[in-house]
Amino acid sequence: MKKLPDLEAWALFAKVAETGSFARAAAACELSQATVSKAVTRLETRMKTVLFHRTSRRLSLTESGRVALERAARILEEGEAVEAEVAEQSKSLRGLVRVSAPMSFGIARLAPLLPDFMAAHPDVELDVRFDDAQADLVAERFDLALRIARLADSSLLARRLCRVRVLLVGTPAYFERHGKPRHPRDLAGHRALQYAYARGGSTWHFRHPEHGEFSQVMPTLMRTNNADALMPALRAGLGLALQPEFLVWPELRSGALETAMEPWETEPLALHVVTPPGRNRPARVQALIEYLAQSFIREPWAIEAATGR
Repeated sequence: MKKLPDLEAWALFAKVAETGSFARAAAACELSQATVSKAVTRLETRMKTVLFHRTSRRLSLTESGRVALERAARILEEGEAVEAEVAEQSKSLRGLVRVSAPMSFGIARLAPLLPDFMAAHPDVELDVRFDDAQADLVAERFDLALRIARLADSSLLARRLCRVRVLLVGTPAYFERHGKPRHPRDLAGHRALQYAYARGGSTWHFRHPEHGEFSQVMPTLMRTNNADALMPALRAGLGLALQPEFLVWPELRSGALETAMEPWETEPLALHVVTPPGRNRPARVQALIEYLAQSFIREPWAIEAATGR
């Protein structure tokens, strides 16, 4: 494999030519004079030519150095320009933010929040992917992801935004026909509408503040990888489902759906914003995170989950 150009050394060579001194170039770059001198020597060894005439009183370019200077100066100029541009983007609210979010939550709860952020920051471009499968933030170059889960240990950075309750729900007509379960063992006579990515699969786990934990294997009527897709069958009274509160909150308020089996609860979950390793986020990414954090804690389903109502 061909060796890459020694771009740092060429930039230092240009700085020495610009300042007329190894010492002044070293001071401008906040390096030692020895480091700058070694970089130029590396180039001369690699190019098999001398770039500077050196005397105790004077430093001047050789013919080879004069020929190389124009392009070396461009290397220095372009390097300084790209660093300035990236630094400016990291501080200002402009540029691209790539976001990954679960499908149902993303469409129902994230998407309605984005227009206000976009109106306030017109130079920020959003690229949002909705998918219930968890994205690889590093490999797929996402700036942040929203995840509703109990997070496993990883190198990713996570910030908890709010609690998300998962509720056992059905229609009043369904409960009238099949009875309202009071204990997990009562679920044996019911049919499940199952979210495919649910932890535990068709085995539903519950805990009680006094009676501990209980699990029940559920006969499954329907299984899907998107919780929204369960809603028509749920509203039709065809079975029971464990659904996140943000998804069924309107139906619970209207009475179209009811909860069952309180105070038995499923495993507690939370909404997190997850970012790749490294704490130096661009300003546009941090601004979106703060905006979403403040917005979600005002959501009515999040308020009820926080107060336990």
